Amino acid sequence: MTGFAAHLASADEIEGGFAFDITDDWLQGRTAYGGLTSALSLAAAQRVDAELPPLRSGQFAMIAPLAGRVEARARIVRKGRNATWVAAELANEKGVGFSASFVFMRSAESAADIAGYAMPQGVTPVTAAKPVPMDHAPAFLRENFEARFALPKSALGEADLCWWVRVRERDGLDPALEAVLVGDALPTAVLPLLGFRVPISSMHWHVNMLEAAPASEDGWWLLRSTSEFAHGGGASEHILQWNGAGRPVIAGMQSVAVFG
Repeated sequence: MTGFAAHLASADEIEGGFAFDITDDWLQGRTAYGGLTSALSLAAAQRVDAELPPLRSGQFAMIAPLAGRVEARARIVRKGRNATWVAAELANEKGVGFSASFVFMRSAESAADIAGYAMPQGVTPVTAAKPVPMDHAPAFLRENFEARFALPKSALGEADLCWWVRVRERDGLDPALEAVLVGDALPTAVLPLLGFRVPISSMHWHVNMLEAAPASEDGWWLLRSTSEFAHGGGASEHILQWNGAGRPVIAGMQSVAVFG
């Protein structure tokens, strides 16, 4: 097992980006964990301009399975006075398997000031939370993350998961990269309703960054995934992420294919 930052630092430079080996310990079934490919695309985007402002939002499309050797490339779509749009792609020998669109934007004065996305009530402190069993967890989670149950079942809805999650090897990680790497770690919220036996696949993931430089004490992040709609082989989910102090870091939404 190699920490993501060290593995990323050893990636081979190629024209317009870098080549990266997705090892078996980062897989979720036959493809790479979505948080990893999202973080890889963000790393490629960050390299296009040394003076990019903070990440404001990202849209990730999981197009086809990716494992083994992949190439990550990014390009500036538009650079304005305050915001820069960047497109990124990950590809292997079969073609593009992942694409992303980012907006990097500087903070600006605004009359709008809404303090939303409060941490759920009754969250178990991470020091007292019970570990999530890893015996049957996918490789990426078992090998690279720690996870603990953050809310009792009595406080959860029908399709509702809430965990504390931490990357095991986080030295040298850029704050935005770490937040994105962790942000997709929860199972799909509808999966417990399906007995954990039905194949699923993330299709799109959208994240709005609520902190310019997200950070969390000891690397623990609170994640909550909820679904209020699932029908016809698809589910729509909201994913919220807080740091250990209860500050909201990411507000996200995901489209999931349910094959059964």
